[in-house]
Amino acid sequence: MGCVFQSTEDKCIFKIDWTLSPGEHAKDEYVLYYYSNLSVPIGRFQNRVHLMGDILCNDGSLLLQDVQEADQGTYICEIRLKGESQVFKKAVVLHVLPEEPKELMVHVGGLIQMGCVFQSTEVKHVTKVEWIFSGRRAKEEIVFRYYHKLRMSVEYSQSWGHFQNRVNLVGDIFRNDGSIMLQGVRESDGGNYTCSIHLGNLVFKKTIVLHVSPEEPRTLVTPAALRPLVLGGNQLVIIVGIVCATILLLPVLILIVKKTCGNKSSVNSTVLVKNTKKTNPEIKEKPCHFERCEGEVNTRFSLKH
Repeated sequence: MGCVFQSTEDKCIFKIDWTLSPGEHAKDEYVLYYYSNLSVPIGRFQNRVHLMGDILCNDGSLLLQDVQEADQGTYICEIRLKGESQVFKKAVVLHVLPEEPKELMVHVGGLIQMGCVFQSTEVKHVTKVEWIFSGRRAKEEIVFRYYHKLRMSVEYSQSWGHFQNRVNLVGDIFRNDGSIMLQGVRESDGGNYTCSIHLGNLVFKKTIVLHVSPEEPRTLVTPAALRPLVLGGNQLVIIVGIVCATILLLPVLILIVKKTCGNKSSVNSTVLVKNTKKTNPEIKEKPCHFERCEGEVNTRFSLKH
């Protein structure tokens, strides 16, 4: 958190006070004070804060490490100069984001994105991004490097390690994002990945533990492996019922078919007689008994043919 006093006069810093105002009716608390060339962290900030600015250049910037959710709030810097009654003040609002996962899991052959983002309330430019791999048995190895001066990212060749052509920068450098994507993950890629983002003299570091699980076996199903289908009790009852109903209804269906065919034959005979009468007008209908009529019908059939 920057706190620099700009002046055209040559004046030295006499005292620096850093305080935190958490808000929500909470009391202000001291973070650090500097007096007589002595820097003293206060309370819960001990071992977590120190001055990183150059006092001789009127720079009282503060570095806060191992940030916690309770550290969120407004930080006020007060600089007093020798021989001056005026006090220079600057407020910095700190927002604490949820912690990103530090352990990731991926299968062999898959791909994984490892995030590395530096959050800052001030505009700072990334000068360098570096990813280092440290395996269980292997020595430290450079995975990826980016140089702002060269305006290009550098991926090391095969002679530098086994990450060649498998690592790409997916983060936005202009937003302090040095995230990378690792493709074609191998079992030997499991280990610690440390990301370093350089912003001038300030370095942000983050370590991610990558666990690589073996590839899941693919099982093939063959006909021999298929189990025979066993019908349940209800299914068996339904099938037997359908078969019995079919057997009982079969005679009825046969009678219906015969009756239908007989009706069709009678209709066809009547139509045939009418057609014969039209073609042979000499034939007249005469009253007769059933046996006689039957003989006349047979005669008409022979006349037609």
